[in-house]
Amino acid sequence: MKNILLPTDFSDNAWNAVVYALKLYADEPSTFYILNTVTIQTASYGVLSSKLKDTMKDNSKKELEALKKLVETCDHNANHEFHYLQGTEDIVVSMRKIVKEKNIDLIIMGTKGASGAKEFFFGSNTVQVVNHIHDCPVLVIPEDYDFKVPKQVAFPTGFLRAYSETELAPIKQLADLFNSKIRVVHINVEEKLTASQEENLEHLKTLLADYDHSFHWMPNYANKASEINDFIEELNIEALTMVNYKHSFIEDIIKEPVIKRIGFHPTVPFLVIPK
Repeated sequence: MKNILLPTDFSDNAWNAVVYALKLYADEPSTFYILNTVTIQTASYGVLSSKLKDTMKDNSKKELEALKKLVETCDHNANHEFHYLQGTEDIVVSMRKIVKEKNIDLIIMGTKGASGAKEFFFGSNTVQVVNHIHDCPVLVIPEDYDFKVPKQVAFPTGFLRAYSETELAPIKQLADLFNSKIRVVHINVEEKLTASQEENLEHLKTLLADYDHSFHWMPNYANKASEINDFIEELNIEALTMVNYKHSFIEDIIKEPVIKRIGFHPTVPFLVIPK
């Protein structure tokens, strides 16, 4: 039984992530926890803030009831169980507690699209979740993304470290759902791999020995976002996966100033695995 956390703000993007989750785990016994958080800055508003929070909580409850009916209408899977939760703390604080209390295996959430000067590849809430939840992988669903079976899963790496079984487990679990092929992609920053990189490459081959996998080398562009978008398109990738370790590419791109500079917006579901 998989335990999946689905945060929602009742937007179309959040609903899209719910639909993706239901289709991704259509053949798996799963428990889905759908969470909405109600927060307001108390500051100097006093009683007004208290009344406003009560109103927001009532509205959230009504929205959750409406969402429950919508989910029941579109999902008749006897192997699926649903729980609807309301939080009153910061979204990251609420999610951290639920991840521990409910033994959550995966967080699935939608993105907010780029708009004008505020160009975020995830949306600020998702960036906060990826940055501050370190004990659960996060699967980010792009805005307006229609479900496709993830038969081709990309895993970019610089072979700069030896991955553990624990770190690769979420990628393998994703591949297991549809017997997917794992495509390991390396961007040619160097002319040849160092001895350490070669060792890490061999270790990765061992870890993936029981899975259909292949290795691919991409040319080194000035813009890493272009490289990633290119191999997604060229290899018909339906899901992108990365381990979020220190000094990794994913660590760089979740810094908001860098996001604006490189303009990286995932076009396929993006699995971020905490170190």
